[in-house]
Amino acid sequence: MSWVLAGVLIAGAVLVAWTGESARNRLPGRRGRIDVTGLRRTVLGFLDGSVWRPVLAGSASAGALAGLSGGPVAGPVAAIYAGLAVYEWRRRAGRKRAAGQRAAHLDDLASLVADLRAGIPPAAVATSSIGSGRIRRLTEAVWRLAERTGAPAADLLERIESDARAAERSARTAHAHAAGTQTTAVMLAALPLAGIALGHAIGADPSGILLHTPLGAACVFAAMVLQCAGLKWAQRLTEGATR
Repeated sequence: MSWVLAGVLIAGAVLVAWTGESARNRLPGRRGRIDVTGLRRTVLGFLDGSVWRPVLAGSASAGALAGLSGGPVAGPVAAIYAGLAVYEWRRRAGRKRAAGQRAAHLDDLASLVADLRAGIPPAAVATSSIGSGRIRRLTEAVWRLAERTGAPAADLLERIESDARAAERSARTAHAHAAGTQTTAVMLAALPLAGIALGHAIGADPSGILLHTPLGAACVFAAMVLQCAGLKWAQRLTEGATR
């Protein structure tokens, strides 16, 4: 069965990657040609993170259950769809969490400006760590500029805050406009499921053909490749429009 063969090949690759330098040197004609250590480091770096671990866990669980109950084709299909669903859920949750953190950083920046307007010396609040990324770099630059030249830190920080809030509003507007495109892409990707349900409703057996015949399996995997490519393309288009 194809999924058994794929599992054996993956297990063999992992085993080779973890056997060490001496085992790799015994491979004929491969001495000094394959940097398996670098490949292993790349793979582990790719899998290390709060996103890919639940994706792989959900994919493996769904694939194992579907493979046991539905056969060798149902397993990879369920694994891929489950992985996509978990990845999208984690991506949306991470984006929402990042938006909340940016809002909190801007509120901290506004409080800092209010403290400076109230007469608190800049030296007393210069140690405050505001935000991350661009906002933090600009804030640190303001402290250095105020210290060296005596520039009004409150005015500069207020300008940074207003610009950042304007950028947030523009990003939210762009995301709102892109939401329709994302919804359309998801609906188009789900249309094959509606076709399968319609086939069952009229008395046919599309699941049996797709999951238990070679031609059906080829159609399933071709459709999945096209679906994944379409969703990724739509994601890149919407993300490019919202930057």
